[in-house]
Amino acid sequence: MSVPFLRTPEHRAELAAEADRLLEFAAHSVHPDGGFGWLGDDGALLLERPVELWVTCRMTHVAALGLLMGHVACAELVDVGVAALTGRLRDAEHGGWFASVGPDGPVKTDKESYGHAFVLLAASSALAAGRPGAQELLTDAIEVHDAHFWDAAEGLVVDVWNRDWTELEPYRGVNANMHTVEAFLAVADVTGDAAYRERAARITTRVLGWAAGNGWRIPEHFDPEWHPVPDYNRDSPAHPFRPFGATIGHALEWSRLALHVDAGLVASAQALFDGAVADGWAADGADGFVYTTDWEGRPVVRQRLHWVVAEGLAAAAALYSVTEDDRCSDLYAQWWEYARTHLIDLEHGSWRHELDEHNAPASTVWEGKPDVYHAFQAVLVPRLPITPTFAAAVRDGFLEQVR
Repeated sequence: MSVPFLRTPEHRAELAAEADRLLEFAAHSVHPDGGFGWLGDDGALLLERPVELWVTCRMTHVAALGLLMGHVACAELVDVGVAALTGRLRDAEHGGWFASVGPDGPVKTDKESYGHAFVLLAASSALAAGRPGAQELLTDAIEVHDAHFWDAAEGLVVDVWNRDWTELEPYRGVNANMHTVEAFLAVADVTGDAAYRERAARITTRVLGWAAGNGWRIPEHFDPEWHPVPDYNRDSPAHPFRPFGATIGHALEWSRLALHVDAGLVASAQALFDGAVADGWAADGADGFVYTTDWEGRPVVRQRLHWVVAEGLAAAAALYSVTEDDRCSDLYAQWWEYARTHLIDLEHGSWRHELDEHNAPASTVWEGKPDVYHAFQAVLVPRLPITPTFAAAVRDGFLEQVR
């Protein structure tokens, strides 16, 4: 019996080399004022852009993984992130974290659930890596999240508060809940508190229910009572965080996350995966995943974003580990070849974040290469078991302990 591509020693070596390359690229994003800045297509730091909370958190998480994998230079990068999250990005007056900061202080003072989920993730990974200040950061992040974002009655998180926590935006969204699932699983793994795994399961159950009732196309946007708003952002369909319609990459990401929550959810994970592949891959004739479709599965935004392919690779690898279905392995091999041909930038580093419908470099949705989180996780998933989550798994010696 032949070994599937994603399990071959040659590909495992390729994944390890790509992880090293991505960590080298990430090291250039340290901002002179603190935190991690936005990198351009050529890998240069764009100092005119503010430091974003989500970018700093994601880079801190990746650096912690790098340290756990034996890259000792990543210790300094983790400490840069922890310092920014306990310093310039934190709101010392009202608590929580600013969405972005510039040379003169906060640029965007909203308290976003999306960014706060990544604070939980970054703090969890830094704690797993044993970095100073990580435990205090995680304790703070948990207290803020529990006080302001977790809605126990709904089993979901709310989205955006103003700076002093007195006004809650009426919008509710699945994107923030998706990353909160990831964060809650990480918190559970590093603290041993099973309540956060139970919360992750509650969120996942709600989202899978919505998807199952909608042809496995996930409703993304909701009103305050959690009624879907299917026309949300119809006039701004390429929004980087709240696009109109069904987001192909999120279906793939939820497919993997459902397995991390409970491998018994394989049927739902497979349905999400199959639907995303049918609607999104080469939907307009050219290879690559389209960004979004309408509710009948027709392409809306045809840009090819790197994170969608990364999540496709991760989902295919996760499903293969549970099902050993050759189709998942074959799709993984096809998509890795696509990434190697079109996305992996050997000249300037990292992965090209956006291509147009002809697979030429573009910047309609994303400018530059702001972080390596999706690509880095994509090169780890095939080398790890389904549980525990990334940092705990690497810490506990499970890297490459996959059949």
